Order: sequence, then C-alpha cells, then structure tokens
Amino acid sequence: MRVRDAVEADGGRLAALADVPTEVMADVVHDRTVSVAESDEKIEGFVGFEADEETVHVTHLFGAKTACERLIDEPIRFAERESMPVEILLPEPEEDIAEVAENAGFEESESGPWFDGQRTRRFRLENPER
Repeated sequence: MRVRDAVEADGGRLAALADVPTEVMADVVHDRTVSVAESDEKIEGFVGFEADEETVHVTHLFGAKTACERLIDEPIRFAERESMPVEILLPEPEEDIAEVAENAGFEESESGPWFDGQRTRRFRLENPER
C-alpha cells in the first residue's frame, strides 16, 4: 500500500468513501492536508488534517481499516515535528476507526460535539512520538 498526497482528481473516490458530495471533498483537498492510501492504483482510504496554533486536528479518516492504520501516521508525524498534540473526532459507532486511533496511542477524552444529529467521540494523542 502506497501513501501519497491527494489531488483534485481524487475527489470522486474520496467523496464516496466519506459519503459526502464530490464538491465537499474538492474543498477538503484544497483547504487541508490530505493523503490517500492506494493499492493497485485504487484508493483504499484517506486522511485529512489541519493545525491551529495549539493542536493538529484530524478532520477526515475514512476507508479500509488497514489503510487507516497507515494513514493515521501522517498527522502524527506532522504533530511530532511541530511538538503539538493530535485530536480526532469520530462519529459513533465508528469502532474500527476508534480501534485504529487507540492502537496508534490516542486516548478517548470527553465526549465530542453533536454533528448532524450524531454524537461524536473525541480522541487525543498528547505527545506523539514515532
């Protein structure tokens, strides 16, 4: 499995993985750091993240569990270089992705906000070290 930067042409597949309109993913690719995992030139998953002054925020993590296990390293490496914690909000009941986060060292903290009528779970990695 190969990890690479996302390009605008990936928007359709990313939208299908995230179950959102293609236009939404075009904005994500332009506004955030987005990486895709692919095997045999097929996108298996993607991660999108951004940083503010204090924290790296994983805004998207979708796809096959094995792809997400590779992709979670992208925001962690960035956070490590910048000496920042990483946070991810996951909609319930995303157990596979929650397991990926926990296996990468994230700990569940307080409940996340409601989003589109769905509760979210907040995971945080205080001191990323790989």
